[in-house]
Amino acid sequence: MPNPPIGFYPHIKRRCLQVATNVTEQKHHVTRETRGKNLGLCRGFRGCTVWLTGLSGAGKTSIAFELEAYLVSRGIPAYGLDGDNIRTGLNKNLGFTPAEREENIRRVGEVAKLFADSGVVSICSFVSPFADDREMARKIHKDAGLKFYEIFVDTPLDVCETRDVKGLYKKAREGVIKGFTGITQEYERPQKPELVVNTHGYTVRESTQQLVNLLEQEGIIPRSLRDVDQLPELYPSESIATEVLRHEAESLQAIEISTVELQWVQVLAEGWAYPLRGFMREDEYLQTLHFNTLQSGMDGSYRENHSVPIVLSATTADKERLEGVSSLTLKYQGKPVAILRRPEFYYQRKEERLARQFGTSNPEHPYSKQVYDSGEYLVGGDLAVIERIRWEDGLDQYRLTPNELRRRFKELNADAIFAFQLRNPIHNGHALLMQDTRRQLLERGFKQPVLLLHPLGGWTKDDDVPLDVRMKQHQAVLDAGVLRRDDTVLAIFPSPMMYAGPTEVQWHAKARMNAGANFYIVGRDPAGMPHPDKKAYPDGNLYDATHGARVLKMAQGLDSMEILPFRVAAYDKSSSKMDFFEPQRKDDFEFISGTKMRTLAKTGASPPDGFMEPEAWRILANYYQNLPQA
Repeated sequence: MPNPPIGFYPHIKRRCLQVATNVTEQKHHVTRETRGKNLGLCRGFRGCTVWLTGLSGAGKTSIAFELEAYLVSRGIPAYGLDGDNIRTGLNKNLGFTPAEREENIRRVGEVAKLFADSGVVSICSFVSPFADDREMARKIHKDAGLKFYEIFVDTPLDVCETRDVKGLYKKAREGVIKGFTGITQEYERPQKPELVVNTHGYTVRESTQQLVNLLEQEGIIPRSLRDVDQLPELYPSESIATEVLRHEAESLQAIEISTVELQWVQVLAEGWAYPLRGFMREDEYLQTLHFNTLQSGMDGSYRENHSVPIVLSATTADKERLEGVSSLTLKYQGKPVAILRRPEFYYQRKEERLARQFGTSNPEHPYSKQVYDSGEYLVGGDLAVIERIRWEDGLDQYRLTPNELRRRFKELNADAIFAFQLRNPIHNGHALLMQDTRRQLLERGFKQPVLLLHPLGGWTKDDDVPLDVRMKQHQAVLDAGVLRRDDTVLAIFPSPMMYAGPTEVQWHAKARMNAGANFYIVGRDPAGMPHPDKKAYPDGNLYDATHGARVLKMAQGLDSMEILPFRVAAYDKSSSKMDFFEPQRKDDFEFISGTKMRTLAKTGASPPDGFMEPEAWRILANYYQNLPQA
C-alpha cells in the first residue's frame, strides 16, 4: 500500500504542530563573540550546521563521524547528530509517514540550531528525502543568523545496496518494508547544495576532505594542509623559473651560510617545518621560544606545534650592510642557493635562546657552541630556494621529501604510518619494538601499517656514528629480513640534531606528521645527552629520561598523531635474544649500553648472539676499528 498523503493522519499532525502560546524567547547573557573567545583550542565563533543528505548506505554517517573526529582533534567543538541515534531517543515516538518525517527533520533542525548557536559545528546525517523538509531546516538556521551547509552525498542506488549490512533494501524490494526511500519512496535530489560528494571509489577520508575544504573556504575552520596530498615547497616548479631565480640571486647582495644553515634551508624548502615559509621573523621566533607553537590559519586562531627556532644568524656588519634591502641572496661555499625576501633583522639574545630551548646555557653543550659562535643578529624572511638541495654523497636517493613520502605511503596502500627515529645503529631490541608496534596496529584493525624508518641525517656531534655508516647498517638490517622490506620505507630526515630533549622531540614528531605519519614511537631520553657538567644532576643526564614521551602526549598541535611509548628492551640471557624487560626476572637481563657497544666494536670483540644482525654488526665494527686512535 503506498504512503498516504500528508494530512491522512490528523492525530499526528495535531500532535506535531501543537503550538505553545504562553512562551517568550529569553536572550542569552553570553554573546556568540564571547563564546568564540573561550570555546576550544581553535578560538573564534564557528557555530554552523553541516547537513548531509542522501540515500541509506550512501556514506553519510561515516563521513559525519570522520568529520567530527577531524574537527575535535583540532580543538574545534563538533557533534554528530545521526538519524538512527536521534530516532532511538528524541524522536523515538515518530514513524516514517511523510508527516512524521517532516516532524523528525523539524526537531533535528531545531536541535542543530541550538548546537550551532552554542559555537559547535553541528553535523547532521539524515536521509531527509523531501526538499521542503531540508529547506525548513535551512530556514530555521537562517532566521537565527547561523550558517547552514547542505551536503548531497550522491552515491548511486546500486552501490548503496551493496553496502546494505542491515538488509533494509532487500526487505524493501520484498515488500516487507513499505515506503523505503529509493525503492518505494522517491528521493528528491537537492537542486542547489553547497557541496556534492560521491563516495563511490573514494575512501572515507578522501570524501571527508571535500567537506574540510568547504569549511576552510567558508572560514569556519582555519586552513591546515597536513591532511592533503601536497605540502607547499619552496622550490620553483619549472626549470625556467630556476634560471630566473639564479639570475636574480647573482644580482643581489649576499650572506654566506654554514653547512648547518644549509640543512635548515633544505628542511624549510621541502615542507618539514610547514607552515613556516622561511627563516623565522621575530614574532615567529618569540612564539616558538615561549609557546612551542606557531599561529596559523587565516585569522591566526590555530596553533601548529613548532618547538625549535629555525633561524639564520647575521653579524653586525651584515645588518649594517643589508638592512633595508628588499631581498638578499644566501650563498653556500660561494654558490647562490636561495633568495630571502623582505628580510627582517633582530637582535639575538643568545643566553635567553639557549636557556629556553635547552634548559641550559652551558657553552659545552654541542649545539650551544654553534649559537655562541654565530652572529649578534638573526635575520628572517620568506625563502625562494633556487633548486633542490643535493649533497652528492651517495645517499640522496634516501632523502625523500614529505610529499615524496606521502606518495610512497599511498602506493603502499598504507592505512597507518608509524615513524621511528634513530641517530644510532639498529640493534635487535629496536627491531623488536618496531615489529611489536606493527602487531599492535594490526590487532587494532589496520590492514596495512607501514614503518617509516627515519634516521636523522643532519649535523650530529663528533662522537655519533656518521650518517653513511648508519645508513649501511640500517640497510643491512632490512636486507637480512629483520624488518619487513615490503612495508618499511627507509629514508633520511634532513634536520640537524640539537640535543634539546623534550623540546626537540616535539619537532621530530611534528616534522614526521607533516610527512604523513600518524603514529610516532618515542623512546627513553629522546634527543637527550649527558649534562656537560657531570655533577649537575644525580643521574648525570641533561634531561629526565621519561620527560620526552610525557611531553609529547601533552603537546599542543600534534593532534593528528598518536604517541606510542617505547617499551624497554634488553638482552635476555636465558633465551639469548633481545626481549622486552621483565622486572620480576631482572637478573636474566643485561642492558648493553652504547658505551659498551662501542667498546666491543673498537676491540674487535663480538656482542652476545642475538643482539644485532651479524652483517649490521660487521659494518659498525669496521667503522670503529678504523677510527684514528687519537
